[in-house]
Amino acid sequence: QESRGLGDVYKRQVSTQSTGAKREMLSRTLRQLTKRRKYASKCYSTPSIGIVGSGQMGTGIAKIAASSKLNVLLLDADAKQLKKSLLFLDNLFQKDVQKGKVTDEDAKQARSRITTVSALSDLSNADFIIEAVKEDPNVKDTIFRSLSEIAKPEAILASNTSSISITKIAAATNRPDKVIGMHFFNPVPVMKLVEIIPGLSTSEDTKNKAFSLSKQLGKEPILAGDYPGFIVNRLLVPYVNEAIQALYEGLGTREDIDKGLKLGCNMPMGPLTLADFVGLDTLLAAIRVLHAEFGDKYRPSPLLVKYVEAGWYGLKTRRGFYEYDDKGNVKSK
Repeated sequence: QESRGLGDVYKRQVSTQSTGAKREMLSRTLRQLTKRRKYASKCYSTPSIGIVGSGQMGTGIAKIAASSKLNVLLLDADAKQLKKSLLFLDNLFQKDVQKGKVTDEDAKQARSRITTVSALSDLSNADFIIEAVKEDPNVKDTIFRSLSEIAKPEAILASNTSSISITKIAAATNRPDKVIGMHFFNPVPVMKLVEIIPGLSTSEDTKNKAFSLSKQLGKEPILAGDYPGFIVNRLLVPYVNEAIQALYEGLGTREDIDKGLKLGCNMPMGPLTLADFVGLDTLLAAIRVLHAEFGDKYRPSPLLVKYVEAGWYGLKTRRGFYEYDDKGNVKSK
């Protein structure tokens, strides 16, 4: 359409001109068209990313998106949480500079690409929106229902859920073909994997764009079926839950259980330490989804339930199976 418009202008203007003038007009018209196409290509290759939730996962996604030269709108209704997120981001960028991963100027530019907002309506012009709130189906349903009314028609809506059905989430929207799962792993700046989970109605175009964005963010995407837990949590959650049950039954101390799996199975991190890093509340939510779908095989350990009831969520609350200082280091006994 753009080519036809410029062509029409060219035809009208050259009808009374000399051959030399016509050539110059054609050359100028082609330069204008090339310039517009380059601008459009640049715009489409650097979309704006909206992120709902500024907790561990949302903050991590914001960091890698900004580092990938994408403009980020980081949303949270909790002003204190947003402030905490920004302080954490500043710390992450500073560590990158200290380790020589980026220059100070690059870090400042990446940080400048992150804007905080407090209302879903602030994401109305985002090209790609990633929800990263707690694993609560009702909360996600409400968010996606609202986003589908607020976001522009072509915007893709992704969920960072680790276990909840994407088909169910998509059913709450007016654009199920543009809803997809993008499950990042904690800590997001370090972990390379992203699970891509299409729902029953997710279009091929949406799937391809999710894969493309994952790679632009420096991640390795894999395709997972839309079943509870997807690939990784379907296998990982029972392993971690069994380690918690072993501690509950007195099979070993927390240190020996972790040491046994690290040295005996070459795991980079023990299961109880991993649980603390994931967040015991997040872990319990994932187990309960699996338990509801598959039965007693996935019943959560009573010890995990008790710790969550006590507000011991792991590293983020400074207490889980281990106790942590303000810098996230394990306290000695």
